[in-house]
Amino acid sequence: MKRRNFIRLGSAAGVFAVMPAFAWQPAPSVYAEMTVAEMTKRMQSGRLTSLALTHHYLDEIARTDKAGPKLASVIELNPDALRIAASLDKERKSGKIRGPLHGIPVLIKDNIDTADQMKTTAGSLALLDNVASKDAFLVTRLREAGAVILGKTNLSEWANFRSTRSSSGWSSRGGQTRNPYVLDRSPCGSSSGSAVAVAANLCAVAVGTETNGSIACPASMNGVVGIKPTVGLVSRSGVIPISKTQDTAGPFGRTVADAAALLGAIAGRDPADLAQHTASQQLPTDYAAFLDADGLKGKRIGVEKTMLKKHEGIDDLLAKALEQMNAAGAEIVEIEYMKVQQLPGAESLVLQYEFKDGINRYLSKSNAKIKSLEGLIAYNKANKAKVMPYFGQELFETSQAKGDLNTKEYKEALEKINSVAGTLSDLLDKHRLDALCGPSTGAAWCIDLVNGDFWTGYGSYGPAALSGFPSITLPMGMLSGLPVGISFLCKAYQEPELIRIAYAYEQASRNRVAPEYVRSVGRL
Repeated sequence: MKRRNFIRLGSAAGVFAVMPAFAWQPAPSVYAEMTVAEMTKRMQSGRLTSLALTHHYLDEIARTDKAGPKLASVIELNPDALRIAASLDKERKSGKIRGPLHGIPVLIKDNIDTADQMKTTAGSLALLDNVASKDAFLVTRLREAGAVILGKTNLSEWANFRSTRSSSGWSSRGGQTRNPYVLDRSPCGSSSGSAVAVAANLCAVAVGTETNGSIACPASMNGVVGIKPTVGLVSRSGVIPISKTQDTAGPFGRTVADAAALLGAIAGRDPADLAQHTASQQLPTDYAAFLDADGLKGKRIGVEKTMLKKHEGIDDLLAKALEQMNAAGAEIVEIEYMKVQQLPGAESLVLQYEFKDGINRYLSKSNAKIKSLEGLIAYNKANKAKVMPYFGQELFETSQAKGDLNTKEYKEALEKINSVAGTLSDLLDKHRLDALCGPSTGAAWCIDLVNGDFWTGYGSYGPAALSGFPSITLPMGMLSGLPVGISFLCKAYQEPELIRIAYAYEQASRNRVAPEYVRSVGRL
């Protein structure tokens, strides 16, 4: 049961030959596909400044996101970005280097508080007056690391927790985010804008959030790397919530190395955030230290058998991925693990109860005039033409009808959800597995504001969401011009192992392809 896909799983769409029908091309640039490490190297040598890089990305956002193909991935720009970049250049010149992200422009999802001139709205017109008084804990970490907060990204409104019939990447504030590979295709969600902006080279790296699939799915469909950390590794303080059990923020990058660098910047213990998992050991501060091209040697990787024979194109991509892992020294073990998420109704109940509790807490302390879920529902009804032109707010309404977190129904459902971590741990131990893997999603479906998303029957990220375990998604290949990702899953706080495995697979496969902004895959 995926977070807001309480409805149906559709079958994969037919495959057509790619028909290039859009002449727009990105401007030639030395910065396109440049890694964070290369940016840093150039800054160290004096060949690049943070100010120049920030100027470049602002120009690309204007050219690509607001004009050109109009991706609508960036919902707001930080008016202080250039000033911050110039200040960080001065620090570098004086010998003060804050870390690997010093001077690197970063975009963050518009459900994360920033105590600056930008708003935090979760994509909703209802929160246009919400200018935070305090940075989210992870934003404080980013600023301390020397990152330039470039702006905020569009998302599925309310992180896809308003309606069962929403269109991923659409918000009443930001409109519909588009997939840069094929413009009439979904970017998935809810961290749509963060993934699209990274894919389209509109920033160096970006921060998204996930409850169930909101990092993994956009990473897969936009050909980038996304890390969904262990619930507890990255603070949720100052992030508009859905579920205290499953929510986490996490990084997007064009490479595993870039995503690992950002993870090191945003991870950190927050006494104000009591999460499901608690680390029993000292956590790393530098996840880039685990980049190992031989990271698959001697590893036992479990692959989900039920993910096969749904689409021949994805079967072929997965078969090739498994061959590459095997050639890199891994042993592939066929196993079934997706069935751990077969808990009818439990996840939807937990999310509805926790959303009501969490959003009421957040709004009551925010600077927004609306102070409760009840107030949001009333606002949406009064402004239906602007806020709900395509789909409703039935998840808001069912959540509002729930009781508090002492309700027996909630506690019983939560107990079922909490059992998943133990079940997965036992399975990994029983089969002596270092990680589990499977196709992240199918290829992107067509954007449909009338009927909503068309789920393809894939989605190997659910067990990680329910267990609170970490997962990493990266490109597995292309299907008719559309990216498809593979996801790896480990036990809690085994991000180092995930990064080793994912980096080794990335180096063996080299599947990242820059987008070409094609208008449509094919014509009937």
